[in-house]
Amino acid sequence: MSIKHGLLALLRTEPKYGYQLRGEFEAATNSTWPLNIGQVYTTLTRLERDGLVQAGPAGKDDDGRALYEITAAGRDELTKWFETPVTRESRPRDELAIKLALALAVPGIDVSAVLQRQRASTMRAMQELTRLKRGSRDGEISWLLVLESMIFGAEAEIRWLDHCEAMLSRHRRSTQAGTPAAQASAAQLEDQADLEAEAHR
Repeated sequence: MSIKHGLLALLRTEPKYGYQLRGEFEAATNSTWPLNIGQVYTTLTRLERDGLVQAGPAGKDDDGRALYEITAAGRDELTKWFETPVTRESRPRDELAIKLALALAVPGIDVSAVLQRQRASTMRAMQELTRLKRGSRDGEISWLLVLESMIFGAEAEIRWLDHCEAMLSRHRRSTQAGTPAAQASAAQLEDQADLEAEAHR
């Protein structure tokens, strides 16, 4: 999530102050990504430093709060953001994938239990998101877009977890097949099959 570009987008139409930007951001996303006012003003300070917004020229509102407005450079940056696809590399690290990789690398961790707990948690989250979708109104298009993205993400995560469990099961079978006990068991099965074949001749 880019707070920087989110604030630039909200400033595109008219100057606004910090609390107003926070309220409009949370309204657009239905507080899916809540912002504290410190984040807003810290980001505005950086945007001003980079010449993407400016404070003061539009004056202050009736309560004396400084209004921020987007600059020409800020509009160019916003246009570039909207026109540039989001790459996989630019997204935050996937904590779940890292957790599973480490669970496999660290001895004594029950990876199957980690998978099952995560699957149950994601399933509960998806059910809650689906409930929210049923209760939303048709006019809440911004919120519905965010909500649908989260639902599709949860569905994809469940499919991926199922895939991980299948991979883990195959890995265990192949590992066990390479042990002396497994090889002896396989040899016994082959001998038994040969005896049965001889009996049927």
